[in-house]
Amino acid sequence: MAASADAREGHGSDEPVAPRVRPDAAPMPLLLALEARALGAPFLALAASPVLARAPKGDGHPVVVIPPFGAADQFTVGLRTFIRTRGYDVQKWGRSEILGLHRLVTVAISRVQQVRDETRQRVSLVGHSLGGVYAREVARHIPDDIRCVVTLGSPSQDLKANYVWPMFEVATGTKVGSLPQEFVEQMRTAPPVPTTSIFSRSDAVVAWKSVVDRSPGQVENVEVPGSHIGLPFNPWALYVVADRLAQPDGEWTPFRPSGLPGMMFRRRSAAGGRR
Repeated sequence: MAASADAREGHGSDEPVAPRVRPDAAPMPLLLALEARALGAPFLALAASPVLARAPKGDGHPVVVIPPFGAADQFTVGLRTFIRTRGYDVQKWGRSEILGLHRLVTVAISRVQQVRDETRQRVSLVGHSLGGVYAREVARHIPDDIRCVVTLGSPSQDLKANYVWPMFEVATGTKVGSLPQEFVEQMRTAPPVPTTSIFSRSDAVVAWKSVVDRSPGQVENVEVPGSHIGLPFNPWALYVVADRLAQPDGEWTPFRPSGLPGMMFRRRSAAGGRR
């Protein structure tokens, strides 16, 4: 089983800034049964430990890990533990569950600024699902404080291209359709920092096309096999996270693993054709 990377560099592309996904374009219902694969993701990570042990190590800068909608820090223990083994100052989200986008300013931005002030270093953000949407918007608001953003299965291109949005509306009182169009369009464009979107075509919760970001600049999309729920434990995703966090501050190159790790990945375009 292999994974792939699709990097978009530079400005002035003739492609649209972001793909348009139908609001009802959630994954096929039959795929939901495949989410049971998440139970095996930790065991796959254990089996891949010889490769993960070769994942790049970092310089100790702070990394804030943001959990998905309806979850708390307990859900990201495995992901944070792995990132810590790569040599980073890993920070919990340390707040209540991920809820409405109206909490961005009052909760998310203030939390990241707190870490920035305490460590006196720029912060990298790693977010799963809606937590990744939070990460992108935080980076958009305070880019000078953010080193890079890595998202896992985050529907930045369409908040309704998934099976969770009705629960989101009930829990938050925020109607997705009532979000200002300006905000929705802004959300589809990557923040002005190095941004990596990890997606799976067999994601049974979030439509993979709603994860892929075609924005110009230091933006890339990396495909991995596996489920949505299992992404924080997915060995391919873990390797990508480590590789992206290890880039020197102020420098960026697309994800191109080599050697044994490179055998885990093959390059294809996010549209499905070989590059």
